Amino acid sequence: MSEETLSVRSIFNGRAVKVRIDTVRMLDGRETTREIVEHADCVAIVAIDTEEDVLLVKQFRKAVEKELLEIPAGGIEPGEDAVTTVQREMQEETGYLPRKVESLGGFYSAPGFCTEYLYCYLATDLVPNQLHAEDTDSIEIVRVPISQIPVLIASGSICDAKSIAGLLIYLSQLT
Repeated sequence: MSEETLSVRSIFNGRAVKVRIDTVRMLDGRETTREIVEHADCVAIVAIDTEEDVLLVKQFRKAVEKELLEIPAGGIEPGEDAVTTVQREMQEETGYLPRKVESLGGFYSAPGFCTEYLYCYLATDLVPNQLHAEDTDSIEIVRVPISQIPVLIASGSICDAKSIAGLLIYLSQLT
């Protein structure tokens, strides 16, 4: 079951995303269009320190005009493998290098219109090791006991999909 792509028209080519309009033939024969946001694959990281706290990052997100509490995450650079991305993003966003990185699975962020796939990882055995990136100066690290994560999700304090998904995947593996 799939739609036949009849044509593809690029309408925007930015630094972070590309947008295209696909004309498709649906299964019943009708033609319609699909607006597709192309975004590089990313990693989403559940980072646990030696005190069994989750390291979250608080940062302003212009798209929603508010500060969000999130798990560390970032885009996989061309030619970079996901584990290397986890290590780089952890150093840039939290100031820690994880010596142990384990896959927790993965998921599409918004498959109705976006190509982005997030690889979810658990990062532990954290050692201080800062890498500086131009867009991470305003990030605040927030340490939260694992037991408080369900409360923060239920209250809406953690409200972005990648953080909720990543944290719930991790919590499901604890039981």
